[in-house]
Amino acid sequence: MAADSCRSAAQVARIVRQCLAEGASVEIDGLGTFLPDAQHGFRFLARNSPKVFVAYVQEDAAAAERMFDHLAASGFEPWIDRRRLLPGQNWPRSIEEAIDTSDFFLACFSQKSAAKKGGFQAEIRYALDCMKRVPLDEIFLIPVRLEECPVPARIQRELQYIDLFPDWDAGFRRAVMAMRRQMHRRAAA
Repeated sequence: MAADSCRSAAQVARIVRQCLAEGASVEIDGLGTFLPDAQHGFRFLARNSPKVFVAYVQEDAAAAERMFDHLAASGFEPWIDRRRLLPGQNWPRSIEEAIDTSDFFLACFSQKSAAKKGGFQAEIRYALDCMKRVPLDEIFLIPVRLEECPVPARIQRELQYIDLFPDWDAGFRRAVMAMRRQMHRRAAA
């Protein structure tokens, strides 16, 4: 087992070195980015921005993309499948890993998501399981409503949701404020 792990690590290191030699940067999700550097060969930028997983249904992709862009512009490291999954990547495992390593999970609810079966519902359930490991007074799952729609009873009983309508910017600011406040509390602890 240890020998396999060492071989895997050596393979990853070889790939990273090759990409850097070709002038490409290499991002390792949850860790940081290796960048080519003419003077030192490479430099490493550790991930220090809070990672935010954005859950949505395909019909709400435009809103999720908007959320991604605004989160990135606000200093967060957003994660959505459309921008982070690579061709050939095992997407169910990658999504679980992204949720596991996220600081926050934004669940985008709409009329479409409330009635749809599939991946979005599985992501919500997985996030609720992950939330069990988070201290009760910490924020992890943040429900956001994109439009007037029901929020699942289990979530509504336990968590305050944010409306991104009729004023998207005001709702987004509330979500950012909650995440920043939580990050300050974690840093102070």
